[in-house]
Amino acid sequence: MRISTTIFLTDETIRPDRLARELEQRGFAGLYLPEHTHIPATRDTPAPMGEPLPREYGRTLDPFVALGQAAAVTERLTVATGVTLVAQHDPITLAKQIATLDFLSGGRFTLGVGYGWNVEEAADHGVDWSKRRALVRDRMRVMRALWADEPTSYEGRFASVRASLAHPKPVKGAPRTLLGGAAGPRLFASVAEFADGWLPIGGGGLGEALPELRRAWAEAGRDGEPAVVPYSVQPSAGKLARLRDLGVEEAVVGLPAAGEAEVLRALDEFAQYL
Repeated sequence: MRISTTIFLTDETIRPDRLARELEQRGFAGLYLPEHTHIPATRDTPAPMGEPLPREYGRTLDPFVALGQAAAVTERLTVATGVTLVAQHDPITLAKQIATLDFLSGGRFTLGVGYGWNVEEAADHGVDWSKRRALVRDRMRVMRALWADEPTSYEGRFASVRASLAHPKPVKGAPRTLLGGAAGPRLFASVAEFADGWLPIGGGGLGEALPELRRAWAEAGRDGEPAVVPYSVQPSAGKLARLRDLGVEEAVVGLPAAGEAEVLRALDEFAQYL
C-alpha cells in the first residue's frame, strides 16, 4: 500500500519545495494539498472539525501553485489536491491549470474534488449552496470536454463550453479524479458518474461502505473497481493493516500544519509504515 501525505501548507509552515524533497527522499508516494480561497471572518456555518476553526484554514497556500513547486523539485512524487472546491472555480480556467500542472509534472497529478462545507466562502464566489452538487457535475463535464483529444462541446444547465482547441492536455487523458464526501447513495452515484474513486476522510466505516460503492459503480456500467483512498489518516500499524486487508492501495496520512522541524519529525515517525 502506498503512503501519501496531506498538510495545510501556509505562509507559516514548511515550504512546499522543502517538504516535497523530504517526502521523495524518504519514499512517500505523494503530496495532497487542501484548498480554501478565504475564510469569511463572520460565518454561521459550523466548522465540521469543531470550533474554533484552526488558524491554518485562513492561511492556506494556493494548492496549484504550491504543487507546481513540489513537482518541479521531484521526479516520482505524485501531486494532488485534497480537495479542489470545483464550485468556486471557473471550469475553463481550472481545466487549464490542471492540464498544465499534469503536463509539467509528467502525468503525476490527481484531482481530489469536494463540494465544500463553508456556505459563506462559497457564497462569496456566487455559489447557490443548494445547487452546488449539480454545479460541480456540470463543471467537471466541461473540464473533461476540454481535456478530450478532439474539440468537444458540452452544454449543461450550469456550465457549458463550445468545441475548442485547448492545450496542453493531461498526459494520460483526464487525470485521476477522486471525489470526497460522506458515504451514501448520492455521493456514490456521483463517484460512479464522473470520478475514478472515493476520497473518504479517516477511513472509518469502510467495511460497510465499500459494498455500496461497488454496487453503485457496477450499476453505472463502470469497469474494474473504484479507487478508494482514505484521507487525513492518523496512522497506526493496526489501522493501516486493516486498510490493506480491505484492498486499499493508497492511504493519505495527515501531517501537522507546522514549521520545518516539527513536520520532519512527523515524517520520520511515519516512515516506519512505508
